[in-house]
Amino acid sequence: MAITIQYERPVSHAAHWARRLSLFSCLLFVAVVLSHRFGPLTTPHFLALAGFASMTAALAVVLAAIGLARLWQVGARGGKASLAALLFALLPLGVAAAALYSYFYKPALYDVTTDTVSVPPWLAVPSAEQDWLPRAAMVTPRDREVQLEAYPGLSGRRYEGALDRVHQGARKVAAAYGIAITAEDGLDNILADLEDLVVDPNKVARSAEALGEVPIPEARPLETPLAPHVAGSGDVLLQGEWRSPVFGFRFDVVIRLREEAETTLVDMRAASRYGPHDLGIGAELVEGYLKALDAELLGIAGD
Repeated sequence: MAITIQYERPVSHAAHWARRLSLFSCLLFVAVVLSHRFGPLTTPHFLALAGFASMTAALAVVLAAIGLARLWQVGARGGKASLAALLFALLPLGVAAAALYSYFYKPALYDVTTDTVSVPPWLAVPSAEQDWLPRAAMVTPRDREVQLEAYPGLSGRRYEGALDRVHQGARKVAAAYGIAITAEDGLDNILADLEDLVVDPNKVARSAEALGEVPIPEARPLETPLAPHVAGSGDVLLQGEWRSPVFGFRFDVVIRLREEAETTLVDMRAASRYGPHDLGIGAELVEGYLKALDAELLGIAGD
């Protein structure tokens, strides 16, 4: 009499828990990113929740590895669940790995500038509740030295153009780059340049009388009110806010225009609003903006 033996494959509970945890971590990470980018979630809370999602994903990977090992050793069910867990864990763990790489391999700076000697000043000093991300209140000379070593190519631009022309281009590029200008200072310097181009009505009248015509131009009202002067003599300052496109990290920005010997010098400063480390985003912001400004003012750029 033949006896039929039916083999029952064991089930890997670790693999199924891995899939549940990795799916939870992936959904949590996406929700946290959206809340930080488009909602009210602040950066300290975002980092805490994103870190929790990444640790949950790491635990899911360990459980998925156990499930795959059980599949190899005894043929336990759960191979598909383990593979799904690994796929769901890719997003939070991949972003966390990239952030950790930048944290350890890029300088611990939160404020960078193209002029480390005469740093463009803030029109309104940025302030934000740091929560569990404390940082030094002042940028030290040593920080500026570290910046020079890490980003030697971060420098200002000189354009062979009038101050008003460069100011117009700087504002246009800022709007296209996503920098919202919140304050300006030194606009009277631009007006001084424009006044040099205004024709004196008395002289025009005298000349026109000799020709039998009297075309007297009317003065145009000033559209932008002048604020108390903060910038140096001949300087124009533009302060604004910028958010990184994907994760929405906030940065405060100052753009300084300085007229020097028939040219206009443009310097820039960018500071992360939260935390002691900007992960190199500040330098990328400054370089990207200045390259876009070069393209906008193509043809008047100097050395």
